[in-house]
Amino acid sequence: MIRQRLLHPARIVAIAFLVAIAIGTTLLMLPFARTGAGSAPLLVALFTAVSAVCVTGLAVVDTGTYWSPAGQGLIMFMFQIGGFGMMTGATLLGLMVNRSPRLRLKLITQTETHSLGLGDVANVAKLVLVVTVTCELIVATVLTLRFHLAYGLDWQQAAWSGLFHAVSAFNNAGFSIHADSVMRYAPDALVLLPIMLAVIIGGIGFPVIADLRNKTWSPRSWSLHTKLTLVVTGLLLLIGFVGVLLFEWNNSNTLGAMSVSDKLLAASFTSVSARTAGFNAIDFALATRETWAMHYFLMFVGAGSAGTGGGVKVGTLAILFLLVVAELRGQPDSEAYGRRVGTSAQRQAITVVALGSASIVIGTTILLSLSDASTDRIIFEVISAFSTVGLSTGITADLPPAGQYVLIVLMYLGRIGTVTLATSLILSERRMSYRYPEEHPIVG
Repeated sequence: MIRQRLLHPARIVAIAFLVAIAIGTTLLMLPFARTGAGSAPLLVALFTAVSAVCVTGLAVVDTGTYWSPAGQGLIMFMFQIGGFGMMTGATLLGLMVNRSPRLRLKLITQTETHSLGLGDVANVAKLVLVVTVTCELIVATVLTLRFHLAYGLDWQQAAWSGLFHAVSAFNNAGFSIHADSVMRYAPDALVLLPIMLAVIIGGIGFPVIADLRNKTWSPRSWSLHTKLTLVVTGLLLLIGFVGVLLFEWNNSNTLGAMSVSDKLLAASFTSVSARTAGFNAIDFALATRETWAMHYFLMFVGAGSAGTGGGVKVGTLAILFLLVVAELRGQPDSEAYGRRVGTSAQRQAITVVALGSASIVIGTTILLSLSDASTDRIIFEVISAFSTVGLSTGITADLPPAGQYVLIVLMYLGRIGTVTLATSLILSERRMSYRYPEEHPIVG
């Protein structure tokens, strides 16, 4: 019984990320990983490792100057395996050794990748590898050529910068080797557009990619999950784009000084990056409060399920919206595209949002007691950490050590998922041989 509890899929997923973080922290504390003399302090190494493995992008030091090329390579490897998935990688290794992975490994991988059938695990693991490598190499090649030809970087520097940003973009990690993220490239479509494409592909989720690959020319046969993810993703991108233009158009510190075409490009990039990518083409420390407020919502929602992004997920928002619509119409079922949303999916969506909201409220309350930063900046930082976004208003490095530890916990919690962590801690699922009489408490 004890062995079964220890080997529960949810618990193994949670432990796997902890092990990766511990190894990453240890390696970052070695002298070779930083540019200066000596080794990195524990908190700096731990924060960076958690941010990398949890594909967040928040940083307490400048990645490009504090860490050596070897340290930067280590960080890139961490957010690659963090976005790729610990158990997805384990499945691929299992496929190399044995063409038929063991049932337990399939169950664990299914837990990490969410709503996949056991028979799909091996195929999805292969798809993850192919899509990841292909997308990252294409984007890295485009960026390398652009950095060399347009910005005068030698081939080695251009290749490294192109690869680092391509891998960071696809994994929605938000790490950059530039102190200003990609603000220096804000007017350059040949840099921003490839990064945006990588972010979107990595963020919509591999189940959607698999569906699109297998049923490219028959949208009617796409799963309900794919349809909801694509529609809601498009709406959120539009909301972010229009909102940034509306709130920042005349802000001289962000879009105000740009030409109309540059404003449209920067607003598009900001909207794409808002939901867990973490790159910034404008300075969020100088953005309007309205833009921050809009980002609270966009960051909290996040990307698609079983992708490289975080947040409570696009599908969760869609299910809750359908649930509200059904209730307002007095319908017994939530429906969309000729399909009925299962009761278990509705319960999971409510649980994810409830636990996510509770995590943000608790994290915000603790940070307010530890820091003198304004409430709106604290809220922005907390949501960014929990949703593994990586955007910041500039207060991360200035938080006291206790505050940075709070962000560490939030990043870890946001990456593995509140439900996964809760399940790994409780593990008390059981079948009931009876049901109590039903009663309806007053709501509202």
